[in-house]
Amino acid sequence: MPRVLAVAVLLALLPAAAHAATARPAGAGCDRFDDTACLLPFPNDKFTKLDRSTGTGRVLDFRAAQMPRNAKGVPIDPSQFRGMDGFSPGSTILTRVRGLDAAGLRRSGAVSLSDLSAYTKAAAPVLVLDLRTARRWPVWAEVGEGGLLQIHPARNFADGGRYVVVLRGLRRKDGSRIRAGARFARLRDARRVRDVRYDRIFKVLKKAKVRRDDSLFLTWDFTVASERSLTERMLHLRDEAFAQLGDPDTGDRVVEGRAPTFTLAEKALDGDDAKYQGRFARVLEGTVEVPCYLDSPSCGPGGAFRLNSRGIPDQGEDFRARFLCVVPDTATAATPARMLLYGHGLLGSEREVLTNPDIPLFAREANAVLCATPWLGMSSEDIPNAASVLGDFSKMDTIADRLQQGMLAALLLGRAMIHSEGLATSPLLQQDGRPIVQPGFLGYDGNSQGGIMGGALTAYAPDYEHAVLGVPGMNYGVLLPRSVDWDVYAQVFRPAYKDVAERPLVLALAQVLWDRGEADGVANHIASDPLEATPSHEVLLHVAFGDHQVTQYQADVLARTVGARIHTPILAAGRSPQRKPSWGIPAIPAGAPWGGSAIVYWDSGPQVVGPPPLGPEPNRSGQDPHEHPRRTPAARQQKAAFLAPGGTVVDACGGAACLGKPDVG
Repeated sequence: MPRVLAVAVLLALLPAAAHAATARPAGAGCDRFDDTACLLPFPNDKFTKLDRSTGTGRVLDFRAAQMPRNAKGVPIDPSQFRGMDGFSPGSTILTRVRGLDAAGLRRSGAVSLSDLSAYTKAAAPVLVLDLRTARRWPVWAEVGEGGLLQIHPARNFADGGRYVVVLRGLRRKDGSRIRAGARFARLRDARRVRDVRYDRIFKVLKKAKVRRDDSLFLTWDFTVASERSLTERMLHLRDEAFAQLGDPDTGDRVVEGRAPTFTLAEKALDGDDAKYQGRFARVLEGTVEVPCYLDSPSCGPGGAFRLNSRGIPDQGEDFRARFLCVVPDTATAATPARMLLYGHGLLGSEREVLTNPDIPLFAREANAVLCATPWLGMSSEDIPNAASVLGDFSKMDTIADRLQQGMLAALLLGRAMIHSEGLATSPLLQQDGRPIVQPGFLGYDGNSQGGIMGGALTAYAPDYEHAVLGVPGMNYGVLLPRSVDWDVYAQVFRPAYKDVAERPLVLALAQVLWDRGEADGVANHIASDPLEATPSHEVLLHVAFGDHQVTQYQADVLARTVGARIHTPILAAGRSPQRKPSWGIPAIPAGAPWGGSAIVYWDSGPQVVGPPPLGPEPNRSGQDPHEHPRRTPAARQQKAAFLAPGGTVVDACGGAACLGKPDVG
């Protein structure tokens, strides 16, 4: 959607200001060690309770009085989190350290994006420890909006894991020591710890050789949501829908039962679409029937799941999800094309396969028919609801739930594409009575939001093995403040949430729900440890160095989490602002093509874009290279090789760093 139009729509939906956020409420059950906001530090097992029925043995326990409030005084509705047994595996850890700014954090020697290996230093002042083993987890720290200390995992936390956050030896920018608050100091210095939770935490610190002395500023623990909590609803949607088609085992790579009901027709390229004539041999539009689990008419925007007493979505009537397919002139009965599911960008639509100038080139070069359906929940038709959520995150479940509904639509479109009785039976995809596509094979290609959401879709996908995730990342709570696109959406968000110290907390809370519908919640299962009744997958990540819209640093987090290897040399000498670019990602082995997951950086060069900043802000230098990888012939060649039957990652850069050289505007 054009940015100017998006601004107009969003600003028209600005919430009317009433009053600023309320003060920390007395008796609300806030954490006693950080009085900046009730839920700080966050995430925090202070805000959980025991529940032996869950995967972690705990459950989130938020109350309305604890939640951030918007300008109208409305707290985020805690009922959205009911039944969740932990926090996000990509959690941004938040707390306020009075007297600590970015210069002080550097003076303290905290690990940062400039050198992620520094998390292992003996005197590292910011630590996250595995509660069970007391081993350090790779993280980085920074000071963000509202002066909050933000700690990010460099690799997602383990599902169901428990972690201890440690802050010690912190200094102001002048070098003076920052002392612990009086309440924590009393607990820390007590000879006998009567708090059972903190008695265990201090034992973990002792095992990790962290001294319990006056250098210890603060420590607390948190629990990460279990695999079951993160995936149970989406797995239910997928398994029920595919079982109704006659395929009860989605993990065996065998397409069974009937194809989804679909329609298919040739799309007329007239009116504004006349300019796209000649791009493809044929453009097709259709619908696929999808079970609806939302409470909105025809599964439209603004709906949330209808949940039964066990918190599982109940199925309603079917709805028709629309899709668009583009057919290159290389697709013939003699040379049938491969079928690729395509994922569109931020708040866009299926029309991207028609309108993007690189798609005709890739379709011909790869001999591929690409089909796309809207990312329900974050498509152009969802913009009014997204704006409403930005003004009141009590409605965040309407995005998270519809994203899962959208993934189901994409999976069923994929089944219609791969099934021998699916799209290939249409005369529109036949020549002389023979199909011009290859039923039985499917791949995935997506860019930007399609690279982010595509990671989630791939974790659940029964019908394809390989996915290309273009300009990808994960964890919208981290991605948004580092994106130039946030300039638009923040114009709605900031007037609604006026307390600058609570804004990062609002995004972190939203991420707990977002995880059920984007890659962050399932990254641990995309390329290894597959989900129940799900085959394994491999992914190819194409990153635009210096991307203005999707920060490359979260692509690295995704790569570490999925276990990808990296193309080397990563970049030309002197290009990276990091001492160890893409630290912790092993190189692709030299020699034969690589058969596993991979990440490849495409650099458009210093004359186009400068290195991205290391702090929590977007890159604004030079031109935005966001579109360049997909528009570079060598990158398309690499994509085509990976998305072929038996595909591998080939070196398309001649043993050198890969350069972004677009051949189309």
